[in-house]
Amino acid sequence: MNTFIELITNPFLVTGVSSWFVAQVLKTIIYAVINKTFRLERMFGDGGMPSGHSATVTSLAMMCAYLCGVGSAEFAISALLAIIVCHDAMGVRRETGKQAVIINELIKAFEDLSKEDLPETKLKEFVGHSPIQVTAGVIIGILNSILMYYILV
Repeated sequence: MNTFIELITNPFLVTGVSSWFVAQVLKTIIYAVINKTFRLERMFGDGGMPSGHSATVTSLAMMCAYLCGVGSAEFAISALLAIIVCHDAMGVRRETGKQAVIINELIKAFEDLSKEDLPETKLKEFVGHSPIQVTAGVIIGILNSILMYYILV
């Protein structure tokens, strides 16, 4: 039971998870407003506005800065992780999403031309993020870490 209490009161974990949750809820709401349809899978999906990954790692780095100091190994590790995750979301993962859109369009065009039904091979298109989506995630992470610092510490 002591381990469970330690887990749910760990400020690093609580801050990261709550930042992810806030970003994902906002992502789901924004998607519903823009597309005029509610899709629960957006709550757990990648891509979209804001970046849940960026919010999570940024808030973790911020909490490490608050509690361990900016000269600590914990902060250095979490800050480097945040930089890598945010960069990757705007780079490789974003390009993967763009490629998925094109491949899906090619498959549909081939099906239309050949009049054959191909096995379901639709690739996931929501994968990466634009710079503004990552920036929004970073801002959420910073704001949530400030809030969690005053609530938890």
